[in-house]
Amino acid sequence: MWSFRNRARAVRTWRQNFFAVSATLRCKGASGRQVHQHSLARLLGSNRPLKGFEKLFPKRKEGTGSRTSAENKRNREQDSLRTKRREGNDGRGERGGGGENERSQWRKRFKKDFPLDERTVQNFAFAAAGMTAAFLYFHFRETGVQISWKDFVLYLSKGLVGHVAVVNKQYVKVFPADGVNSSEVDYLWFNIGSVASFEHKLEMVQEEMGLDSTQKVPVLYTSESDGTMVLSVLPTLLLAGFLLFATRQGPMAGAHGGSLKGNPFSMKASKAKIIKDFGNVCFRDVAGCEEAKLEILEFVNFLKNPNQYWDLGAKIPKGALLSGSPGTGKTLLAKATAGEADVPFITVNGSEFQEVFAGVGPARIRDLFATARKMAPCIVFIDEIDAVGRKRGSGSFGWQSEQENTLNQLLVEMDGFNSSTNIVVLAGTNRADVLDPALMRPGRFDRHIHLGLPDIKGRASIFKVHLRPLKLEPCLNLEALSRKLAAQTPGFTGAEIANVCNEAALRAARHVSQCISAEHFKQAVERVIGGLDKNTQPLQLLEKTTVAYHRAGHAVAGWFLEHAEPLLKVSIAPRGRGLGYAQHLSKELHLLNQDQLFDRMCVMLGGRVAERRVSTGSRDDLRKVTQTAYEQVVQFGMNKAVGHVSFDLHLQQNAVTEKPYSESAAQLIDQEVRSLVDVAFQRTLQLVVDKKEMVEKVAKHLLEKEILDRTDMVELLGPRPFQENGLYEELCE
Repeated sequence: MWSFRNRARAVRTWRQNFFAVSATLRCKGASGRQVHQHSLARLLGSNRPLKGFEKLFPKRKEGTGSRTSAENKRNREQDSLRTKRREGNDGRGERGGGGENERSQWRKRFKKDFPLDERTVQNFAFAAAGMTAAFLYFHFRETGVQISWKDFVLYLSKGLVGHVAVVNKQYVKVFPADGVNSSEVDYLWFNIGSVASFEHKLEMVQEEMGLDSTQKVPVLYTSESDGTMVLSVLPTLLLAGFLLFATRQGPMAGAHGGSLKGNPFSMKASKAKIIKDFGNVCFRDVAGCEEAKLEILEFVNFLKNPNQYWDLGAKIPKGALLSGSPGTGKTLLAKATAGEADVPFITVNGSEFQEVFAGVGPARIRDLFATARKMAPCIVFIDEIDAVGRKRGSGSFGWQSEQENTLNQLLVEMDGFNSSTNIVVLAGTNRADVLDPALMRPGRFDRHIHLGLPDIKGRASIFKVHLRPLKLEPCLNLEALSRKLAAQTPGFTGAEIANVCNEAALRAARHVSQCISAEHFKQAVERVIGGLDKNTQPLQLLEKTTVAYHRAGHAVAGWFLEHAEPLLKVSIAPRGRGLGYAQHLSKELHLLNQDQLFDRMCVMLGGRVAERRVSTGSRDDLRKVTQTAYEQVVQFGMNKAVGHVSFDLHLQQNAVTEKPYSESAAQLIDQEVRSLVDVAFQRTLQLVVDKKEMVEKVAKHLLEKEILDRTDMVELLGPRPFQENGLYEELCE
């Protein structure tokens, strides 16, 4: 109580002092205003800036002649009128233009140096609120001093104790009696063991002092929060805040462009993207897969003219499965189908149906097809469908059972009691062999379209598509350039061809060229095949010599073996992770006989045979030779001792855990494989010995030039003694 009275008394004193200072300032201002009124009016009414503020005002151009004198005269008249007006108003006028200009200049500079946007204002507001709360807490909180039981008994005997309060049954607050000066502290306090013990000891002390019931100290019992409850609730609040942040910012956020963001129940909504406009993407942008385009053209005709099929009682296939190697154009073909049909295109990834929460996958499948029914006719494209369509029954783990439930829901949506109409489902995968048979049957994916590697004509058509928007040199013919690049890139997919064209454009821009030349395409092909140049890591002379003879052995063996692929280019310059590379002209054969496989084994062994010293550089060649030998003996049935049988090759990545043949058969296979490799090695050794001078010549030229092309090989080794494919010969010249 006395602390409150002290604060009130201090507030009254501050108020009296404030009024006194204000009255003094008013008196001084009234007496001094008349003394300086005239000079202040002249200063405020002047067009010149205040002293010390000249830099804040732009300089004015001084005129000459009658115009300057007239302006000066007009200014003097305005000054006199303004002075008279201020004198008539007893000096209580408004400030002139100089003060307004001064304030506007300072305001502009402040806004320029301290820009205040909405976020900055919020930060300032939060900081001010925090400092205000901290000030109020530390200024108005009650302060107490801890004492002992003996001190309390001493104060009680002197009559200084007004009343005591037991707080939370843990400690006691001692408040002074009325009239006691305690401006430094608000209360005293001490800990107690238990309330019963404190009451007993207090009763005994008061009896010893001879206090009657009216004189005894009143005891109050209160409950206060000391922060322990906040600390106990803090972990729960932190966990709730983290979950709220995860639902708003993490993967549990909404899927439709943020429209459902922050709603934890949106996890079951499909993450499919709806694309209604593909621009100019159509079948002319897809090249190298003409058969696949003809196969899928029927879907486009149905979506454009469905009555043509319905009148005949025909049903459109419900789905098509696009399979093939990565980069062959499965997704591009699906986009072109949607672009040609001019219908909405709904795309989703197969992995988006897999979540750790049970039931999310099937719910997203239902939501996907519900959206498709509302937008029918439309196309649904599921990329990487092997993530959700794997064969069932392969395991009993939790995630596998969730994947099976998702697959079951997909099967029902595609061909069940609530099967969709006017909805074409396209799917792409690189692993069609792992899909469930129920998903592959007619009625769901009726069409199985395989997109293989493009042949030389297909690569030429793909090059035409990607070369058309590039700025080529005027001397380059688009048709001839595309055919030549197609011959130089055997085994390339559409994605790799697009990468070659883009790499050539990047190299032209890097060298600040106006157009893209043939040399840029040559460097781009080398970059895609071999990798990045390693000019900063040159080889030592001994290593470089070993690599040169190794490449020379491959080149000579491939040049003089009939069924080997002829050499197109060889290099010993380090690129990527390899020490050089060799590029061959692939004949693109679909069937290989025993002689062709044997010649390819000899070409692989040519590098090891030609090396002066055996090194680790032949590791990859030996691995390929061993695998080819095992394939001939185990899979292709090309060995008389083993017979015409075929087993799964245990060297493959997806091999069986146990060999499907007996131990004696395994020993026989190993013996035949070793014999086949030895025969190939001896044949290659004899060839290299016979052509030793040519191997030396090719190796020395490689050490000098580092790169040899087909023209250099013809000059060093002469024309190849076998008939070549006329198409490749024509394109490479």
